[in-house]
Amino acid sequence: MLTAAWATGSIPGELHEYLGYAAGVLLVSRIAWGFIAGGHARFGNFVTSWAATRDYTRGLMEGRHIRYVGHNPLGGWMIVWLLACVAALVITGTLYMTDWLWGYAWLANLHVALGWMLLVTVALHIAGVIAMSVWQKENLVAAMFTGRKRAPEGDDHT
Repeated sequence: MLTAAWATGSIPGELHEYLGYAAGVLLVSRIAWGFIAGGHARFGNFVTSWAATRDYTRGLMEGRHIRYVGHNPLGGWMIVWLLACVAALVITGTLYMTDWLWGYAWLANLHVALGWMLLVTVALHIAGVIAMSVWQKENLVAAMFTGRKRAPEGDDHT
């Protein structure tokens, strides 16, 4: 759906607006699910402290990593950043449609810049998933869809 919203951004008509509203509904649903769900979908299970994320990142740069059944610390914060980018896009798009802020170039420019930021963020996320899939020798894309991943060997991270 975000791909469709991206593709319709410069096309006159209401389709882009409706896709933005749909993105907003999905965003609110995912945020709610992040607080009420159990397991690896729950924010509390994959959003780690900055110190833990820093240590994990240092370990990666030194050639070692700890395998997680759910999101690793960088993946957890990437999810938060993706959700924040979508939220900012939905908010700026909605505000631009109000009588109060209709036609303001700065808001339109911000909305476009956020769209590009989301595109770069998605590309980084995909690159990270591919890199970790190769490094860990497992299909993380399949794990995203099935919700199943083999347990880590020799450590207790979830």
